[in-house]
Amino acid sequence: MKDVALYALPGNETLARSLAAQIESPMQRLEVHRFPDGEQMVSMEGPLSGKAIVIVCSLNRPDAKLLPLIFAADTARDLGARHVILVAPYLCYLRQDARFHAGESISAYSFGRLLGAQFDGLVTIEPHLHRLPSLSVVYPIPVRAPHSVAATASWIVQNVADPLIVGPDEESEAWIAQIASRIGAPSVVARKTREADRKVDVSLHVPAKFAHRNPVIVDDILASGQTMLATVGALVKAGFGSPVCVAVHGLFDGVSVDELIAAGAGRVVTCNSVAHATNAIDVTPLLADAVRDLLDSLPETP
Repeated sequence: MKDVALYALPGNETLARSLAAQIESPMQRLEVHRFPDGEQMVSMEGPLSGKAIVIVCSLNRPDAKLLPLIFAADTARDLGARHVILVAPYLCYLRQDARFHAGESISAYSFGRLLGAQFDGLVTIEPHLHRLPSLSVVYPIPVRAPHSVAATASWIVQNVADPLIVGPDEESEAWIAQIASRIGAPSVVARKTREADRKVDVSLHVPAKFAHRNPVIVDDILASGQTMLATVGALVKAGFGSPVCVAVHGLFDGVSVDELIAAGAGRVVTCNSVAHATNAIDVTPLLADAVRDLLDSLPETP
């Protein structure tokens, strides 16, 4: 794309290079310097003046990334960028979208206002919306949030024979049905009861007619991993060996691949929205289409 430059915050270089190639725009250097007292400084390779700047930063473990991200956006604008947009393949702070107890922050709205004040647009993928109808409710800027259904379904077709698509909880039901419909496979959905942050109980009934099928558990986020572990256990107990675990965003904050394999999983696969050894599903084309669409919708001059 003409007059567009990409920058990657540390840890996002691989995806950013792929995205730069797909939208045919240069990737320029961004460095974060940390001083002995913990303060940080960002420097950005030029030129930036008159360009639309795309900053790539997946927001897993976000707090340490936030200040460099804001500094980068502010520096780009100060150096004459025409537009500054954020590509955050994984978008954080969507869990707390309501005040459940007196005095609690509603982090989804606070974070949306914070990023909305720094960027002219946002691209993410498969945001984990609980009660929010869309990201536009909390983000006051143009948003593009493509779904990973097609990419996930394509990987399953190419890698799993006779799949049975398994949703780990009721929230996944509509999404699971879309994947199953795309590939002509049956699906089942587990019922989950969360007793604590790291204690989950899953009940699952699989009709006997699916006994010959190879189960593929699909979830949008693999964070604590307790839901995935419990679903693997339920399938193994029901006589299904080596279920495949697929997640869009592999955070692995409370579980390891080894633990999932030890519980009975045959393979663990994630999209490359968060860099991890399990990345096998490439969502860069989805992000590239979304970036092109977003940039084309912005005015020539802000």
